[in-house]
Amino acid sequence: MDRRQLLALGVAGLACAAAVPAAAAPELGKLPAPPAPIGQAERLGRIAKAQRLMRAQGISALLVEPGSSLIYFTGVAWHRSERLTCAIIPADGEIGLVTPFFEEPSVRETLAVPADVRSWQEDEDPLKLVAGWLRDHRLGKGAIAIEETDRYFIVDGLKRNLPTCTVRSGAAVVRGCRMIKSSAEIALMQHATDITMAAYRYTIPRVEGGMRPSDIAAIMNGATTALGGDVEFALVLLGEAAAYPHGSGKPQSVKPGEVVLMDCGCTYQGYQSDVSRTFVHGEAPAEVRKVWGQVQKGQQVAFEAAKLGAPCGSVDEAVRRYYEGLGYGPGYRLPGLSHRTGHGIGLDGHEPAYFVRNDRTPIAAGMCFSDEPGLYLPGKFGVRLEDCLHMTEAGPKWFSEPSKSIEEPV
Repeated sequence: MDRRQLLALGVAGLACAAAVPAAAAPELGKLPAPPAPIGQAERLGRIAKAQRLMRAQGISALLVEPGSSLIYFTGVAWHRSERLTCAIIPADGEIGLVTPFFEEPSVRETLAVPADVRSWQEDEDPLKLVAGWLRDHRLGKGAIAIEETDRYFIVDGLKRNLPTCTVRSGAAVVRGCRMIKSSAEIALMQHATDITMAAYRYTIPRVEGGMRPSDIAAIMNGATTALGGDVEFALVLLGEAAAYPHGSGKPQSVKPGEVVLMDCGCTYQGYQSDVSRTFVHGEAPAEVRKVWGQVQKGQQVAFEAAKLGAPCGSVDEAVRRYYEGLGYGPGYRLPGLSHRTGHGIGLDGHEPAYFVRNDRTPIAAGMCFSDEPGLYLPGKFGVRLEDCLHMTEAGPKWFSEPSKSIEEPV
């Protein structure tokens, strides 16, 4: 579940960090032995890899504005606004950084690599400054790549100020770097997941009849914070609301025999976790128990289908063959699995590649995915079990241990 989606929905039963205060958990402390943050040497290695990919693709420079990719390459943790801050990564040499004059000291606080920093005043066109940097580095007639989330005004302004250049998508360069995680990144994701699992172990026994989603989310958020994580989201769906993957506007409270679906995650040093658990308050009805077992099996089908060299979409296809054999679907139809089987994860909660039909990206060592083949029965309930995995040379490896039973979700 992506935090931006949670914020956009804003419906009853959907609780996210921005809306739900954390309940104090003074008996918890930070998890021991946290991994080291990403260092300068690794970021310089990322830039060097991007430059190799750019040269191979005939790209002269890559423009990246604030967001996870800017953090990935430069360490700069900044926000997007109408005032442009961006990095310029040339195919060779030191990077450039363009930012407003009055913001420069703040931007430099998180800059983790050497850069030629140029600032612009409020009455100046920042894209003119970008164009000047490219001309100074003899790149004005080259192919300039744009990171896929960059906004259109950057493309428009670059074309206006540097009509001699050609503008291309930089997705292949950025994805070619970010999809393959290093051992340092995987260690940070493992720590984030360990925090989320410890928070679940604290929260689930404290769920009581009559609680609202916000009550449960507050306990989860408090535990996450106490354990050393930065709360990213806490989605809690109760009863029928669990049949709709991103929630319902209907009032909800914990009732005996009804499903409690929790989808929660945190960040640690910017890297994300994403874990879902489904259980029942009290005795689980036979139908819920049956569907829960089918989802548990579906999660294992996906794990076993995640093979090095196989296309990402083949994992989704394997799960759907299993579910269709049980009478669900077909395809993405309901009752059944209406969303993809999994998504890439790292600095973003959702990032390429995806376990979804037609994604032909070959699975490679270092890739990280969620495995979440939920089943949803509209008007009744839904079950989602989600654990993330990373690909090793020997195959997939879990970040978190999957649920053993509906009575023992963690």
